[in-house]
Amino acid sequence: MMKVSLKYYTIKYLITILLLIIAVWAALFYAYILDEVYDNVDDGLKNRKIQIIKAVYLDEHLLKNNEFGFNEFKINPISAAEHQEKNKLFNKMYYMEYDDEEQPYRVLETDFIDQFGKYQKLTIRTSTVEEDELVYDLTTALIVLYLLLVISIIGINGFLLHKAMKPFYRILDKLRKYQFGISSDKESPNYSIKEFEELDREINEMIDRNELAFNQQKQFIENASHELQTPLAIAINKIDLAIQNDQFDEKDMNFFTDIKNDMGRMASLNKSLLMLSKIENNQFSTLSHVNFTAMIKDLVSSYEDFIEYKEIKVNLLDKEIFETIFSPDLANILLSNLLKNAVRYNHQNGILNIITEKDRMIFQNTGSMNPLDGKKIFNRFYKQGTDSSSTGLGLSIIKTIIKQYPGWDIVYDFEDGMHSFILSKNKS
Repeated sequence: MMKVSLKYYTIKYLITILLLIIAVWAALFYAYILDEVYDNVDDGLKNRKIQIIKAVYLDEHLLKNNEFGFNEFKINPISAAEHQEKNKLFNKMYYMEYDDEEQPYRVLETDFIDQFGKYQKLTIRTSTVEEDELVYDLTTALIVLYLLLVISIIGINGFLLHKAMKPFYRILDKLRKYQFGISSDKESPNYSIKEFEELDREINEMIDRNELAFNQQKQFIENASHELQTPLAIAINKIDLAIQNDQFDEKDMNFFTDIKNDMGRMASLNKSLLMLSKIENNQFSTLSHVNFTAMIKDLVSSYEDFIEYKEIKVNLLDKEIFETIFSPDLANILLSNLLKNAVRYNHQNGILNIITEKDRMIFQNTGSMNPLDGKKIFNRFYKQGTDSSSTGLGLSIIKTIIKQYPGWDIVYDFEDGMHSFILSKNKS
């Protein structure tokens, strides 16, 4: 079902109702005026009938007027059986020499008994060309008035609705731009409509409550992660010391190694949660000029051992310099996560292409032959596959960083067996 805005929804029904009401009114008005016009013509014909019959009684020669002439009447004898008391009024087309075509006439037929006692049929006609032109002009005027009325009502209604709904669309735009943890403009304009003022106030209070709960949750995660970090590190060190002791057999060594790996993943998860909390708490607010192209080259060198371990061929293609004002720490985290993601989920002897353009940086790597779920991969704790070493937070951290910078975006694409993460600024 096609969705329309509240404004157009109202106008749609208004137009339908107006079209029906005004059309019925116009039809009734037209019928009334038409009836009045013919009523006046008929009254004129009836007056002429009386005058002609009186004239016939005074001048018997008029009984020989058997064809329409100058006086637009004719008298023809009829039998007694054909005689009728009632007047007969009807429309009829007659040929007119001047116009060389048939023209509409209003005709009155009536029977009477002349001064000699004979039955006569009097037929009087009058041209209704002028009346028809009047009706035509009236119809045209009605149609024009009808259209102007409908258009003006729609226009005025649309203008008033647009003006009245402005605060609603302003509130809607504020809600659309609102994100947890990112401060937004809460200043309320002076609303002239009471209901919108109350709606805006209630929304601001709801946002404040949500922000409070969100900040408390972030603070709890940060505190819990921070407090867990030290005992985890101590426990891992103690396990390392225990493993170095020769008193354990192979079975015990494997047992402690598994515990150490599990605790390592726990420490990694804890660090990621702590990182997310710091990013959302805007603890990386320092901005400076960052050359992403140079930074990724340094990172590739730093991760050289990791890359060589998987024997991945890295191709750096600098089409243009990708640089902007950014938090250096967040830029490092962002590119590190993208690089580690492209290496970790690559296969042995795979390929990694890093392409830098003026407004885009593309990480393109081989890996799984199946595309990832582009709608879920940036969700927290989402893991596609069976990689138990993954925390499911790497791409979520990237997305969280991107949200801090309006105009930035990151999208996933899969084509020709290559997984692509496209980082862009100044998105259109």
